[in-house]
Amino acid sequence: MKPLVFKKSRRGTGPREPERHKLHIAKGDTVRVISGEHRGKEGKVLRVHPKEFRVVVEGVNIVKKHKRAATPNEESGIIELPAPLAASKVMLLDPKSGEPTRVRRRLDKDGTAERIAVKSGQPIPRVKAK
Repeated sequence: MKPLVFKKSRRGTGPREPERHKLHIAKGDTVRVISGEHRGKEGKVLRVHPKEFRVVVEGVNIVKKHKRAATPNEESGIIELPAPLAASKVMLLDPKSGEPTRVRRRLDKDGTAERIAVKSGQPIPRVKAK
């Protein structure tokens, strides 16, 4: 009689999805959509979802949502709001020329990471959160 051999489970052996993706975009940045249905549109980044690798851009990817009133004095209806789109579909705009550019990182003298536009070499300022 053959000895009983237990095979190891295949679950958990492959590469895992990262907890958070490193994003080249932050809230408040001005970006241009480079591919897809909304190609060429520009807008301000309203929200960033690093776990899903998605961003919400003002005036881009507008969807209609049917909302039911939660309380009797609230209104129900159809609202239009921007939906998230993949962060790889947007590019930051160069502060000098206003054209889309890739981003390079450089450490400042005080040790903070600074974003540099590849096309012009100009630093891209971070917008202060309110």
